[in-house]
Amino acid sequence: MKATRMAAGLCVLLAITFAPASFADSGGKSGGKGGGKGGGQQGESTASGTLVGASASTSHPTGATHGDTASVGSYPSASEDPPTYVPICSLGGQYVCYEPEPCAEVGPDGETYTGLWNAIVVDGEVVGRTCITDAPGEPAVAPVVTPGMVVRAFRSLTWPASELTIQPPGGKTAVNFDTYYFTDNTTPRTQTVQLLGQQVTIEATPAQYTWHYGDGTTDTTTTPGGPYPTGDVIHQYLRKGQASPSLDTTYTGRYQVNGGPWHDIPDSLTVPGTPQQLAIIEVRPTLVGY
Repeated sequence: MKATRMAAGLCVLLAITFAPASFADSGGKSGGKGGGKGGGQQGESTASGTLVGASASTSHPTGATHGDTASVGSYPSASEDPPTYVPICSLGGQYVCYEPEPCAEVGPDGETYTGLWNAIVVDGEVVGRTCITDAPGEPAVAPVVTPGMVVRAFRSLTWPASELTIQPPGGKTAVNFDTYYFTDNTTPRTQTVQLLGQQVTIEATPAQYTWHYGDGTTDTTTTPGGPYPTGDVIHQYLRKGQASPSLDTTYTGRYQVNGGPWHDIPDSLTVPGTPQQLAIIEVRPTLVGY
């Protein structure tokens, strides 16, 4: 009998202790969406996946209900800034989101709408997540172009291979002779694409050069080489024969959305060059009579 009373008293104590945190507001969906969906949440599931451009969330195990909004901690009560929304990733890291996590919800008209899970960020802190769709009453949220989307576009665009110049010219050089390699591909290039209906400008800059000499040796530099006698990419072949030298160019990039600030692209892209034919010959000194 005492054990039963103690257990009952413990249940009441736990209910009093945790009820305000889990059921602080009743009815409706998260107040994090502002006027679109007023009210609080009632024991909804915690955020999953990876948040892009927002701080990591704190685990808060509550029971799932509507599957629309999840609470992480509590909303700052005195915040003057409206909440912002950041896509949650189902594939990708914190800074590179290749696939935002999809979601679905039933709108006030009874129709099912699909959308994307978004973290609710207030004063720089993640306070929950919400499914944002095209359903009536949803907040007006501009689609977010993530770095992962830009990386995908950056890698799908065509960037030029570097044209390789070799001295001495004419497709011939000599054994144990200084052979100079260089390219004039040094300036940034830009291309514009449309992502989520927004104009994204991508700028690619040659940042690294890998010189394949065709004899099994390579060099990697951040300079484009230069002609004789000032060039800094020089190679000597040790035996005669044929070689197929080539030049690979690694691009780094940055992007801007709708003419806004520039952001670095968190990836690089290497464009291989076309091999050239080079004959390596032996040169013997010959006495010439006068």
